[in-house]
Amino acid sequence: MQDAVATMSEESRQHFSELLQRHRGVVYKVAHSYAWTPEDRADLAQEIATQLWRAFPGYDGRRPFPTWMYRVALNVAISQVRREERQRRQRVTLDVMPDVVDESAASPESLVALEQLQKVIAAQDPLNRALVLLYLDDYGNREIGDILGLTETNVSTRISRLKQRIRERMK
Repeated sequence: MQDAVATMSEESRQHFSELLQRHRGVVYKVAHSYAWTPEDRADLAQEIATQLWRAFPGYDGRRPFPTWMYRVALNVAISQVRREERQRRQRVTLDVMPDVVDESAASPESLVALEQLQKVIAAQDPLNRALVLLYLDDYGNREIGDILGLTETNVSTRISRLKQRIRERMK
Protein backbone atom coordinates (compact mmCIF):
# COMPACT_ATOMS: atom_id res chain seq x y z
CA MET A 1 0.00 0.00 0.00
CA GLN A 2 2.83 2.39 0.81
CA ASP A 3 4.19 1.90 -2.72
CA ALA A 4 0.80 2.85 -4.14
CA VAL A 5 0.85 6.09 -2.15
CA ALA A 6 4.40 6.85 -3.27
CA THR A 7 3.48 6.40 -6.93
CA MET A 8 0.23 8.40 -6.83
CA SER A 9 0.01 11.02 -9.55
CA GLU A 10 -0.15 14.68 -8.68
CA GLU A 11 -3.73 14.64 -9.99
CA SER A 12 -4.66 11.86 -7.53
CA ARG A 13 -2.98 13.73 -4.69
CA GLN A 14 -4.91 16.88 -5.56
CA HIS A 15 -8.16 14.90 -5.86
CA PHE A 16 -7.61 13.39 -2.40
CA SER A 17 -6.86 16.81 -0.94
CA GLU A 18 -10.04 18.28 -2.42
CA LEU A 19 -12.18 15.38 -1.19
CA LEU A 20 -10.66 15.54 2.29
CA GLN A 21 -11.23 19.29 2.46
CA ARG A 22 -14.83 18.99 1.24
CA HIS A 23 -15.70 16.24 3.73
CA ARG A 24 -13.43 17.18 6.63
CA GLY A 25 -16.48 17.38 8.89
CA VAL A 26 -16.54 13.57 9.00
CA VAL A 27 -13.04 13.54 10.50
CA TYR A 28 -13.97 16.16 13.09
CA LYS A 29 -17.23 14.42 14.06
CA VAL A 30 -15.47 11.13 14.62
CA ALA A 31 -12.59 12.77 16.49
CA HIS A 32 -15.04 14.64 18.74
CA SER A 33 -16.97 11.46 19.40
CA TYR A 34 -13.96 9.34 20.36
CA ALA A 35 -11.51 11.76 21.98
CA TRP A 36 -12.23 13.94 24.98
CA THR A 37 -9.50 16.58 25.15
CA PRO A 38 -8.60 19.08 22.44
CA GLU A 39 -5.13 17.54 22.18
CA ASP A 40 -6.49 14.01 21.83
CA ARG A 41 -9.03 15.20 19.25
CA ALA A 42 -6.29 16.83 17.20
CA ASP A 43 -4.13 13.70 17.43
CA LEU A 44 -7.01 11.46 16.41
CA ALA A 45 -7.99 13.73 13.52
CA GLN A 46 -4.39 13.67 12.30
CA GLU A 47 -4.23 9.88 12.57
CA ILE A 48 -7.51 9.56 10.68
CA ALA A 49 -6.23 11.86 7.92
CA THR A 50 -3.00 9.85 7.71
CA GLN A 51 -4.88 6.56 7.44
CA LEU A 52 -7.23 8.04 4.84
CA TRP A 53 -4.18 9.09 2.82
CA ARG A 54 -2.63 5.63 3.09
CA ALA A 55 -5.89 3.92 2.13
CA PHE A 56 -6.82 6.31 -0.69
CA PRO A 57 -5.18 4.30 -3.49
CA GLY A 58 -7.63 1.50 -2.67
CA TYR A 59 -10.70 3.77 -2.64
CA ASP A 60 -13.38 2.61 -5.09
CA GLY A 61 -14.67 5.80 -6.72
CA ARG A 62 -18.02 4.16 -7.45
CA ARG A 63 -18.87 4.37 -3.75
CA PRO A 64 -19.66 7.66 -1.99
CA PHE A 65 -16.48 9.19 -0.57
CA PRO A 66 -18.06 10.18 2.79
CA THR A 67 -19.21 6.59 3.35
CA TRP A 68 -15.71 5.28 2.71
CA MET A 69 -14.29 8.06 4.87
CA TYR A 70 -16.55 7.16 7.78
CA ARG A 71 -15.52 3.52 7.54
CA VAL A 72 -11.81 4.37 7.71
CA ALA A 73 -12.28 7.07 10.36
CA LEU A 74 -14.38 4.89 12.63
CA ASN A 75 -12.00 1.96 12.30
CA VAL A 76 -9.09 4.23 13.29
CA ALA A 77 -11.04 5.71 16.20
CA ILE A 78 -12.29 2.37 17.49
CA SER A 79 -8.81 0.88 17.25
CA GLN A 80 -7.39 3.81 19.19
CA VAL A 81 -10.07 3.52 21.88
CA ARG A 82 -9.39 -0.18 22.30
CA ARG A 83 -5.65 0.46 22.48
CA GLU A 84 -6.12 3.17 25.12
CA GLU A 85 -8.55 1.04 27.11
CA ARG A 86 -6.06 -1.79 27.22
CA GLN A 87 -3.38 0.64 28.40
CA ARG A 88 -5.39 2.47 31.02
CA ARG A 89 -8.24 0.13 31.97
CA GLN A 90 -10.15 3.07 33.35
CA ARG A 91 -13.18 5.03 32.25
CA VAL A 92 -12.72 8.40 30.57
CA THR A 93 -15.39 11.03 31.09
CA LEU A 94 -16.70 13.19 28.31
CA ASP A 95 -15.85 16.86 28.36
CA VAL A 96 -18.41 19.31 27.09
CA MET A 97 -17.54 20.16 23.51
CA PRO A 98 -18.01 23.95 23.38
CA ASP A 99 -16.12 24.19 20.10
CA VAL A 100 -18.82 22.08 18.41
CA VAL A 101 -21.81 24.12 19.59
CA ASP A 102 -22.17 27.88 19.41
CA GLU A 103 -22.96 28.46 23.07
CA SER A 104 -24.04 32.06 22.47
CA ALA A 105 -26.84 30.87 20.15
CA ALA A 106 -27.99 27.94 22.28
CA SER A 107 -30.41 28.14 25.17
CA PRO A 108 -29.17 27.03 28.60
CA GLU A 109 -31.69 24.17 28.51
CA SER A 110 -30.41 22.91 25.15
CA LEU A 111 -26.80 23.08 26.36
CA VAL A 112 -27.71 21.00 29.41
CA ALA A 113 -29.56 18.50 27.21
CA LEU A 114 -26.62 18.37 24.80
CA GLU A 115 -24.18 17.73 27.64
CA GLN A 116 -26.44 15.01 29.02
CA LEU A 117 -26.74 13.41 25.55
CA GLN A 118 -22.97 13.52 25.09
CA LYS A 119 -22.49 11.74 28.41
CA VAL A 120 -24.99 9.04 27.48
CA ILE A 121 -23.28 8.55 24.10
CA ALA A 122 -19.84 8.50 25.72
CA ALA A 123 -20.99 5.72 28.06
CA GLN A 124 -21.66 3.46 25.07
CA ASP A 125 -19.11 0.99 23.76
CA PRO A 126 -17.20 2.07 20.61
CA LEU A 127 -19.49 0.25 18.17
CA ASN A 128 -22.66 1.73 19.66
CA ARG A 129 -21.05 5.18 19.68
CA ALA A 130 -20.36 4.75 15.97
CA LEU A 131 -23.97 3.70 15.37
CA VAL A 132 -25.28 6.79 17.16
CA LEU A 133 -22.87 9.08 15.33
CA LEU A 134 -23.85 7.75 11.91
CA TYR A 135 -27.55 7.72 12.80
CA LEU A 136 -27.40 11.34 13.96
CA ASP A 137 -25.63 12.20 10.72
CA ASP A 138 -28.67 10.87 8.79
CA TYR A 139 -27.06 7.78 7.31
CA GLY A 140 -29.51 5.03 6.42
CA ASN A 141 -29.35 1.58 7.96
CA ARG A 142 -27.88 0.06 4.80
CA GLU A 143 -25.11 2.70 4.66
CA ILE A 144 -24.38 2.31 8.37
CA GLY A 145 -24.18 -1.43 7.87
CA ASP A 146 -21.75 -0.97 4.97
CA ILE A 147 -19.56 1.34 7.03
CA LEU A 148 -19.52 -0.85 10.15
CA GLY A 149 -19.69 -4.26 8.52
CA LEU A 150 -23.11 -5.14 9.96
CA THR A 151 -26.30 -6.34 8.33
CA GLU A 152 -29.06 -3.82 7.75
CA THR A 153 -31.30 -5.78 10.14
CA ASN A 154 -28.62 -5.79 12.83
CA VAL A 155 -28.20 -2.02 12.44
CA SER A 156 -31.96 -1.48 12.71
CA THR A 157 -32.20 -3.61 15.85
CA ARG A 158 -29.19 -2.00 17.50
CA ILE A 159 -30.38 1.54 16.72
CA SER A 160 -33.84 0.77 18.10
CA ARG A 161 -32.32 -0.53 21.34
CA LEU A 162 -29.92 2.41 21.55
CA LYS A 163 -32.73 4.93 21.09
CA GLN A 164 -34.68 3.29 23.90
CA ARG A 165 -31.62 3.26 26.16
CA ILE A 166 -30.92 6.93 25.41
CA ARG A 167 -34.56 7.91 26.07
CA GLU A 168 -34.45 6.14 29.44
CA ARG A 169 -31.22 7.83 30.48
CA MET A 170 -32.31 11.29 29.27
CA LYS A 171 -35.41 11.33 31.53
